[in-house]
Amino acid sequence: MAQPSGPTAALAGVPTGLQSQGVWVGRRQLFVRFAAEAETATMYTAAAIASELKKTAARSVFHSISIGGRDPLSNLEFLEIALRHGPMPLPVMLDVDGQRPEGVAKLTSFLALVQVTLEGAALEPLLERAMQSIRVAADAGVEHAVVLSPSDQTSDGQMLRVVEQAHSVSERSTVVIHPPQNTPIDRDRRWVMLVERSAGMHKDVRLALRLPPPTGTR
Repeated sequence: MAQPSGPTAALAGVPTGLQSQGVWVGRRQLFVRFAAEAETATMYTAAAIASELKKTAARSVFHSISIGGRDPLSNLEFLEIALRHGPMPLPVMLDVDGQRPEGVAKLTSFLALVQVTLEGAALEPLLERAMQSIRVAADAGVEHAVVLSPSDQTSDGQMLRVVEQAHSVSERSTVVIHPPQNTPIDRDRRWVMLVERSAGMHKDVRLALRLPPPTGTR
């Protein structure tokens, strides 16, 4: 019996490229990007996106699949059905802001990596639910990471609190800190000191530069 095609979702295409941030930064990936309101979107069924991923993966060499873009877990049913059309041809990374931990829980059996990305200056309002998402991934035995992409206004204290919380939730979590674009890290020891202080709280904290577009994709 043929599987149902499932619901549709608006995607900003299925681009290929290099992951711009996080644990797999620089890896060549297939991207499932949910479209923001201002982006040109194409409607896909769940069956169609699963088929597209398999065909594209067969034509070239990729490290993994990245699911991201605008609030992917608001399309939870679409993702569940698409991933069930698998098995997916590559490991799957879910890159989200962590505000829908119940959605993460529905997908863990399909995922290789849950990456919770916290951006901007105001990290605290997002922290509780983001950590719930990390806990869900940890409890399911899925690799998990917290990615900090701060603004120029983000304080060291805010970032250290995130590291502390990530450690309290899971000692196996990876924390990646990306300084803001154009930060003169070669002339500013702030970031070395930040990682040094973070390492005193948690064993896996990394400082890395993001890959800006068009080289980097997310």
